[in-house]
Amino acid sequence: MSSPVEIAVVGGGISGLTAAVRLRKLLGPAASITVYESTTRLGGKLRTVEVAGVPVDVGAEAFLLRRPEAVELVAELGLQDEVVHAGPASPSVRASGRTVALPRRTFMGIPGDAAEVDGVLSAKGVEQVAAERTLPPVRLPAHDVSLGRLLRQRLGDELVDRLVSPLLGGVYGARADDLGLRAVLPALAKALENGAGSITAAAAGLLPPPQAGGGSPVFGTLRGGLQQVAERAAHVADARVELGTPVRELRRTAAGWQVTAAETRSVDGVILAVPAPAARRLLAGCSPEAADAYGRVELASMAVVTVAFPPGTELPESSGLLIEEGQRRSDGSAVLSKAMTFTSRKWPHIGAAGVIMRASVGRFGQAEQLRMTDDALIEGVLADVADLAGVTVEPIDVHVQRWGGGLPCYGPEHGECVAAIDKAVAGLPRLEVAGALLDGVGIPACIATADAAARRLASQVTVPH
Repeated sequence: MSSPVEIAVVGGGISGLTAAVRLRKLLGPAASITVYESTTRLGGKLRTVEVAGVPVDVGAEAFLLRRPEAVELVAELGLQDEVVHAGPASPSVRASGRTVALPRRTFMGIPGDAAEVDGVLSAKGVEQVAAERTLPPVRLPAHDVSLGRLLRQRLGDELVDRLVSPLLGGVYGARADDLGLRAVLPALAKALENGAGSITAAAAGLLPPPQAGGGSPVFGTLRGGLQQVAERAAHVADARVELGTPVRELRRTAAGWQVTAAETRSVDGVILAVPAPAARRLLAGCSPEAADAYGRVELASMAVVTVAFPPGTELPESSGLLIEEGQRRSDGSAVLSKAMTFTSRKWPHIGAAGVIMRASVGRFGQAEQLRMTDDALIEGVLADVADLAGVTVEPIDVHVQRWGGGLPCYGPEHGECVAAIDKAVAGLPRLEVAGALLDGVGIPACIATADAAARRLASQVTVPH
């Protein structure tokens, strides 16, 4: 009688768990799937905690509805009835000492029409954006370029500092200057390569037509928190879950792989869905080329401070506040937060349960902020909230979540790193990789990499009948 196929999934975040779900569907009940997670909980950046008795996400808080991957996975897991949408409140931005509404029609802060950024930029800044269409067409080199540097040259510093960097900082934890054009805005790069006469013309072509009433919802989440996705995925995958069990070594064998964790086991295939430092360590012995490529991935860290205020406390009317770097409070002290989400305004289901908000701290290269104690982070965030949002009451509960090295920085060299990873891993039979550093940091992008990795691995193993 043939032995069952043994698969090891290293990493219990959304990528690893999605891979386990897909492998179960592809390989059937005969396969034995083990998920190794180095921490004591599943979910990775999907983490839900109770703050003042209200379930709140303190990592990823939403998924894009325009991409199918997360919507389809949620339905596959039987959680579709838990999906809720963001409310009608719009975000604002704090720039040059003023809080104004975030322009509605921009492509990650880049307008198709200079009039869209009037009120956020100075008159001179608006003129510089308007004049961009008169400049010679953009000629992109074969390699990627700094998004911030290109936009500064064409559209001016104000647009980058006041809009583009605050918007991208919430996604990638880095300034526009640290990010690559093709790495983070591939559609814009493609439009320029296809002959768009200017950056603003390219952005205009990428914007959907205006819709009355705001159009369809953009973001969704789950009532009760996104960690439910991780818990349900582990159940649907019918996987053996090893929590608090880091994998210490991967070694190739004639028949597959040897995985050393709490014990050493032989498996037929491996999916590696871990952050870059762990992948680099595990691949060093079997693929120095892959390990080197993972080692070139730069990481950003951040902290999320979630605050609950007494019932009846009035938060600002907006869904959140993006903050230009270098802003100051009214007393002249530096603003610590890079963004605030007025959670009770943004998500009506949470607003019905309590008065909750969260602030994020830390940009790429700002390690000193993440060395602050929890008490210092809370004190700084509350000072920001009092000064910028006008909320001065004492909180009834606070939670600090640190994400050390939690976000891969999609810099100008990122595409070359990913290509090198893909090439090296292609030479490792029955080993596949997935995760946020490959094709985008959002939940749908992570799911897509996991789905693809599982399909590739399933095609290489034979399940006995």
